[in-house]
Amino acid sequence: MDFDAGDTQSQKQEPSTLPERAADTTPDAPWPLHVLSQKLKAHIERAPAAWIEGQIIELNLRGNMNFLTLRDLNQEMSLPLSAFGNVISRTTAPLERGSHVVAHVKAGFWLKSGRLSMQAQDIRPVGLGDLLARIERLKQALAAEGLFAAERKRPLPLLPSRVGLITGRDSDAMKDVIRNATLRWPAVQFEVREVAVQGNTAVAQVTQALQELDSREDIDVIVIARGGGSLEDLLAFSNESLVRAVAAAQTPIVSAIGHEADRPILDEVADLRASTPTDAAKRIVPDMAEEMARIQGAKEHLTRLVLHQLTRESERINALRSRPALAYPMGMVEVRQQDVDRLRERSHHATIRLVERAQSAIDNLRGQVRALSPLQTLERGYAVVLTNDGDLVRSTAQVPDGTGLSVRVADGKFGALSTGIVEQDQSAVARQER
Repeated sequence: MDFDAGDTQSQKQEPSTLPERAADTTPDAPWPLHVLSQKLKAHIERAPAAWIEGQIIELNLRGNMNFLTLRDLNQEMSLPLSAFGNVISRTTAPLERGSHVVAHVKAGFWLKSGRLSMQAQDIRPVGLGDLLARIERLKQALAAEGLFAAERKRPLPLLPSRVGLITGRDSDAMKDVIRNATLRWPAVQFEVREVAVQGNTAVAQVTQALQELDSREDIDVIVIARGGGSLEDLLAFSNESLVRAVAAAQTPIVSAIGHEADRPILDEVADLRASTPTDAAKRIVPDMAEEMARIQGAKEHLTRLVLHQLTRESERINALRSRPALAYPMGMVEVRQQDVDRLRERSHHATIRLVERAQSAIDNLRGQVRALSPLQTLERGYAVVLTNDGDLVRSTAQVPDGTGLSVRVADGKFGALSTGIVEQDQSAVARQER
């Protein structure tokens, strides 16, 4: 602490040899006690007045001067205050121990005793409406940040192996969660953290337990549970620091605070809200009886499907077996054999008719060829005369007397000798001339 030696009017009466600052004092040049006290008083009283919030834990009303002690709502800290009687008389409701108040205080310092004092210049009880308005403003601010958004909420595991439970010490809420969850799924295991769930230490203890459980890899889901209570009793679960700790957790969080009508801000930011601790137990683990019934139902359904499939396939096999092709397989072969025989007969007849038609055509052609053949002409009495040299005789000039000839008739040929030219056939000459 560094004070200027000229801070007070009494300093004018001090010897000029005194150090000007506290840092300049030495064992050989100390400040008189009243100098330090005066400087402390001047320094403290320069601090502005401030509004503070707390809970009255001690109250001593003495008429004109009253004394009370405020305790922080979330920490183990307290502060004594003094207030004049007119300040107490202005309060809208009687003050008593446990009252939640805000006070406008100014720090002071008593020179004679060297004590710090806090003077309350105004005290106002915080009513239910004020708390609700405060919670609503905080809720709107957190909602605007997106802490309540549905896409942030994580699904709970289907079957958690270990459940973290944050609840009051030996509370009914703890017993309800463990008992109902164990009844539904006997194998479930719990890691319990018993903490204060109301009062000035609740926020710190719940937050510490949450962070501890969230850091463990074997914890699959965390349940924060407590029974019902007044708005003041549940106020810790609308605390901004606790709500932000829940939003930052990596493990799914289930909020089970109070009864159905209770709705602290923690319910909005948690991954799942359960209306009661008992409801939380039903949400975190499945019901073994229900699951066994589902398994049995699934088995029966599969059995029916398999039996139906077998029956249908058996009917198909019987239908196939009763078909003529399977009842008398040779019938198919016989039908095909009949088809082959019929086709063979048709082919045979068709071939015979084709051959007959071809034979008839050949006979016709043979007749035509025979009709045009020189042999056919010879059969009508004509003959072909050849010289011995094989030349065809076309004129009498080719066969003078004594020429050897070969005569071809229908059934053979014979030799001849030219004996001279006989009378010429005039008709033949005429034909030649024509």
